[in-house]
Amino acid sequence: MDLNSASTVVLQVLTQATSQDTALLKPAEEQLKQWETQPGFYSVLLNIFTNHDLDVNVRWLAVLYFKNGIDRYWRRVAPHALSEEEKSTLRAGLITNFNEPINQIATQIAVLIAKVARLDCPRQWPELIPILIESVKVQDDLRQHRALLTFYHVTKTLASKRLAADRKLFSDGFLHGIFDRLKQFLECSRNVDTDTVFRDKLEKTIILFTKVLLDFLDQHPFSFTPLIQRSLEFSVSYVFTEVGEGVTFERFIVQCMNLIKMIVKNYAYKPSKNFEDSSPETLEAHKIKMAFFTYPTLTEICRRLVSHYFLLTEEELTMWEEDPEGFTVEETGGDSWKYSLRPCTEVLFIDIFHEYNQTLTPVLLEMMQRLQGPTNVEDMNALLIKDAVYNAVGLAAFELFDSVDFDQWFKNQLLPELQVTHNRYKPLRRRVIWLIGQWVSVKFKSDLRPMLYEAICNLLQDQDLVVRIETATTLKLTVDDFEFRTDQFLPYLETMFTLLFQLLQQVTECDTKMHVLHVLSCVIERVNMQIRPYVGCLVQYLPLLWKQSEEHNMLRCAILTTLIHLVQGLGADSKNLYPFLLPVIQLSTDVSQPPHVYLLEDGLELWLVTLENSPCITPELLRIFQNMPPLLEQSSENLRTCFKIINGYIFLSSTEFLQTYAAGLCQSFCELLSDITTEGQVQVLKVVENALKVNPVLGSQMFQPILPCVFRGIIEGERYPVVMSTYLGVMGRVLLQNTSFFSSLLTVMAHKCNQEMDQLLGNMIEMWVDRMDNITQPERRKLSALALLSLLPSDNSVIQDKFCGIINIAVEGLHDVMTEDPETGTHKDCMLMSHLEEPKATEDEEPPTEQDKRKKMLALKDPVHSVSLQQFTYEKLKAQQELLGEQGFQSLMETVDTEIVTQLQEFLQGF
Repeated sequence: MDLNSASTVVLQVLTQATSQDTALLKPAEEQLKQWETQPGFYSVLLNIFTNHDLDVNVRWLAVLYFKNGIDRYWRRVAPHALSEEEKSTLRAGLITNFNEPINQIATQIAVLIAKVARLDCPRQWPELIPILIESVKVQDDLRQHRALLTFYHVTKTLASKRLAADRKLFSDGFLHGIFDRLKQFLECSRNVDTDTVFRDKLEKTIILFTKVLLDFLDQHPFSFTPLIQRSLEFSVSYVFTEVGEGVTFERFIVQCMNLIKMIVKNYAYKPSKNFEDSSPETLEAHKIKMAFFTYPTLTEICRRLVSHYFLLTEEELTMWEEDPEGFTVEETGGDSWKYSLRPCTEVLFIDIFHEYNQTLTPVLLEMMQRLQGPTNVEDMNALLIKDAVYNAVGLAAFELFDSVDFDQWFKNQLLPELQVTHNRYKPLRRRVIWLIGQWVSVKFKSDLRPMLYEAICNLLQDQDLVVRIETATTLKLTVDDFEFRTDQFLPYLETMFTLLFQLLQQVTECDTKMHVLHVLSCVIERVNMQIRPYVGCLVQYLPLLWKQSEEHNMLRCAILTTLIHLVQGLGADSKNLYPFLLPVIQLSTDVSQPPHVYLLEDGLELWLVTLENSPCITPELLRIFQNMPPLLEQSSENLRTCFKIINGYIFLSSTEFLQTYAAGLCQSFCELLSDITTEGQVQVLKVVENALKVNPVLGSQMFQPILPCVFRGIIEGERYPVVMSTYLGVMGRVLLQNTSFFSSLLTVMAHKCNQEMDQLLGNMIEMWVDRMDNITQPERRKLSALALLSLLPSDNSVIQDKFCGIINIAVEGLHDVMTEDPETGTHKDCMLMSHLEEPKATEDEEPPTEQDKRKKMLALKDPVHSVSLQQFTYEKLKAQQELLGEQGFQSLMETVDTEIVTQLQEFLQGF
């Protein structure tokens, strides 16, 4: 295609292609499609879209056709590929000027240059990057902006290449020169106004370069090894020396610190304890790191981090005054600070101090020594320096364990500083109580805790809100610690709880209220029932807070957590909360309500602890179960909690609950059993087992549709031991505690299986005996022995045929439960329980819930815990002997192994 003659024709067709008239548009598009493979077509397009005098729409269309052509015809192996000569001309033409006046077209040109660069740079297009750099330096704002825009897209595209050969080219050809280019861009930024569009684009390009380095280091650490030295030199010089003054900006400093941190922490660069086991690549990288991080360099980094980057800024101090809650949220690492400077500097300090603690510990200790004694409240700079050093000591607490006598420092230095009430001292009061919180779980003598609790009580009354919020955080860390002792804490409980509640009322931000609620929850959890005298005010306030937080689901989650601990602390008295508590549970667990997405997990937990601590069923508590069927249909990760809730209702009020809900529940269970994991099946069967345990007659009736499945699973020899064990537990309850129902079930199963009842019974006993080893729980093993023995006395030939197996199970059960009484020397059934037995709870153990008490009362009536297996065995054998006569009984006993008979006689001595 001749450029001179073709340009007019192509221009005319492009103009028609921008028309709204389909009669012109369709033929034009067809013509352009035919020209796509014609040599010279893309040169004509280049001439058109770089001619600023032409119509913008025509130029825009020319750019798009050019860009699409790169995807289709630029590669050498593509059908109708562009010739190397034309591509060379096009590359040169694309970068002859960066003065496109239309932003949208400029962006498209930058993108298509990047597409060509991905294919040709650096081999076929080595001049691209140098030309872009030179273009950035020119004084013309438009040219600078367009060059930066292009540089941005080129860098982003080159960084995305994944083939090993491409990565090597990228590393050798681009990354090795990236630091010189970064320096040039940083120097450009020195003379650019901070509020210009160009400044914004310049900073984005600089960040893009550093992000490329970070991504390359993260994905290909060993390929990055040749760049370790340059990266460290560049980052440290700009961040920790005067070189960066006037040119750096916050996001760039963050990126440089991240680069240093990733090199320091990178596991690929850390040799094994035995150097000989390390790879040569690891040793090489480690050597470069060690050579760079000398004592002077580490010392300078440490001092600069603490004395410069840790200092509270004027902006932060202003925010402290004007928006204390906002300051607290940002200080604790809110999402908006993900890329902010302060958390980044603190993380870098922690990582470097951990890696080089032997070198840096003396440096930090020396900084501490300089700050002994009180600080002049008029010297704000000195106060901020001390704040920064204390911050470092808190962050490095684990590393300083053997180097700091914290107990002495707490008594002699930190406590007196907490007592300085001057307003200018509030940054230090806040920092000191934070510092103590960092050391509590590291090194803090238990005997000093009352002194700390006294200080916390005082600080929770501080005039400054930030100090009070930080004090609440330290209180949480203190009561969460494993050395926490309730007896030390109780004298301060009323004061602290009252002050925390006042703080909860005073703060207004959602995040802060959540934080204070978590502290209150933690206190309630640790002191448990001893919180009861002090929770009246909180109980009255929570309904109001719940109503106010209608649009704040995360705050409502915090309220649910508080209610969980509150119910556990109040025990049976939590029934007084039902007018508020039950509607909250209802809303949180109703899958038809949108908030359930956020509230469901905590709502279910609250529902469960409410049941566990309920002294009796109420109509409202029973009604909430209407929320359960849709939850079971979800088959979600909350299914386990749902089953616990169902069991809670069974233990609380089996008759009312089963009569009201068992039919629907049984239908849900039947559907679940056909489409659920093995673990889920076991959970379903445990519910049935508990229903049979609590109410054998009603349980059998209500869950009758499930029992044939259980029976069939036994006789067919269910292959999963844990499922088989549960099957046998369910059937054991029916056989032992509802004999008439077992007979009717046997009749139904005989009809379904087209077998004789006796044959089916024999198969069941045989499989039961064979699979006894599947049962690991002692209660179920004894239940099996009792259940099979309950078939005696019998003159049924099938049962007599299985007599040997029944006796074997009985003897196994006796081995399980019979223990020697050391006082009398006799043997007794260790699973028997009496009303006189009350377990002694230690201080660390939670007191029994109402459900625990219900289970205890149930156990007292349960044959497993109320019937002596030894006596039961004796009585059944005696009855069998009376039924058959001495000779018949002896013939039956002869079917049992002599060793088993001997063991049986030993167990039955004295009867």
